[in-house]
Amino acid sequence: MKNMCVCAIFLSVVVGARAEIRGTYVEARTCDIYTGPCFANADTALGGKHAVLAWKVDSGQFGNVRLDGLGVVAVVATQETLGLKQTLPSKAVLIVDARADAQQRQALIEFAKTQTGGLLDHIIDVKSAKVELQACECTGNACFRMKAGDARIETKCLDAHYDKVCGNESAFYPPLANNVEARPAMTVEHSFTGTAFNETWRDTIRRGAYVGKFHAR
Repeated sequence: MKNMCVCAIFLSVVVGARAEIRGTYVEARTCDIYTGPCFANADTALGGKHAVLAWKVDSGQFGNVRLDGLGVVAVVATQETLGLKQTLPSKAVLIVDARADAQQRQALIEFAKTQTGGLLDHIIDVKSAKVELQACECTGNACFRMKAGDARIETKCLDAHYDKVCGNESAFYPPLANNVEARPAMTVEHSFTGTAFNETWRDTIRRGAYVGKFHAR
């Protein structure tokens, strides 16, 4: 009976020590994510084929590797509108924080892959750059700036009056990443100027961003 009690206590400690990782998340796409069904249907197969996803770790670890203060960015290009059922493979470029050592670099790559289902299964390049992601003070707390290598995102708050077009807008497409608590925002700038895809993009003034937090175990 004494041994059983000891085992139970040990199990409790191990379970309670599960690793957590949390921080800031920003995403932008080349279609409106805050929109009505009629506008979303009009975009299908035409827009929303490109996206940038960014995570900046406040604290925590992944795979027993501490990642405090580090960031990773995924740049995605597809032949279909992201957020719908994907039948064709996507391509991705990862930008990993230049401050990460070899172990942290690999952990950041694996973390991004686990948070996005199969979206990052086909990574064609991994680059190293300083990852900057910070909130800017504003009334709706949706103003963020992200810069990492050839990728940029800048967002601002959606206006309850001026940013409605059809009147029944909602967060039509969910975020592309799991384990996030994010709200729609206006894209001031969303761009990628790299050469990996043989195409670049720059999208401005679109209801196409998510901003918020992530928390994963």
